[in-house]
Amino acid sequence: MSTQPRWPGVDAAREQLVDLHLSLVDNGLVAWTSGNVSARARDANGDEVLVIKPSGIDYAALTARTMVVCDLHGTVLDGDLSPSSDTAAHAYVYRHRPDVGGVVHTHSPYACAWAARHEPIPCVLSAMADEFGGPIPVGPLTTIGDDSIGRGIVATLDGHRSPAVLMANHGVFTIGPDARAAVKAAVMCEDVARSVHFAHQLGIPKPIPADLVDRFYNRYQSSYGQHDQPAPSG
Repeated sequence: MSTQPRWPGVDAAREQLVDLHLSLVDNGLVAWTSGNVSARARDANGDEVLVIKPSGIDYAALTARTMVVCDLHGTVLDGDLSPSSDTAAHAYVYRHRPDVGGVVHTHSPYACAWAARHEPIPCVLSAMADEFGGPIPVGPLTTIGDDSIGRGIVATLDGHRSPAVLMANHGVFTIGPDARAAVKAAVMCEDVARSVHFAHQLGIPKPIPADLVDRFYNRYQSSYGQHDQPAPSG
């Protein structure tokens, strides 16, 4: 199958995904070839596609041209390699969540420990309130390789502010308005999973009251970082 550049937006996504996959490694979120990141993009006709990691390829071997382009039903449109085994799940999320521009899957160890217990991560840290707006929920145990995981992601996150879901006995899936935001959510999910695990070793963590969760979340989402700052003069 041809891998000649055809779509500038897709090619930019391919380049970005190389760095984002390496950030999963740098943050200890994946082992061997597990895990994946995808991004929503548009082809030359303006049709929506997804760009995703190929299946079973070492992270160090990833290049922009190894990334695979699929339509939003998971059919390969461009690329010489087979796409991730999670492609159907990603595609389902994109079809049913038009606000999502990036999807990430990891097997990060502390978050997976919570998933193995079928236990949501309780909102007991301000960083959780900021990023997730409440507890990180648990999705159902499903088959792998079709859209069952995608269905579980969409159903579980319906009505939740959390961009992360712990799929029972499996691992973490995160979403975001773009792929970088989804990777950030995956990094933060593992960070709070570890901290709350440690808290449980000392006793029962104290939950943050719901009104404070709302205040923390609204402040962080609206004012943290750089928002429409005037350009520096001179």
